Amino acid sequence: MLSIITVCGNGIGSSLMLKMKVEEICDEHGIAVSVESSDFNAAKSKTCDLIITIKELASQFEDRRVAVVRSYVNKKKIEEDVLEIIKQLAAAK
Repeated sequence: MLSIITVCGNGIGSSLMLKMKVEEICDEHGIAVSVESSDFNAAKSKTCDLIITIKELASQFEDRRVAVVRSYVNKKKIEEDVLEIIKQLAAAK
């Protein structure tokens, strides 16, 4: 199972919305994932296969696999931004 963390600055609303969208997308494509939402500081110390966040935070996750999304809530944009990366990681597991 693929381990994903969705990250926003405070870990309250945006990362939770992104978590729900990522779970929906993966479910629709038959990809087994465990998704956790987190604030930036907590996410830096957690281990996972993929971090999904916005461009402004992505560059601060050095030496980690990060997917950048353009929106925390627009499912179509999120799917465009992360689905291929998730498929590749899931196939490699």
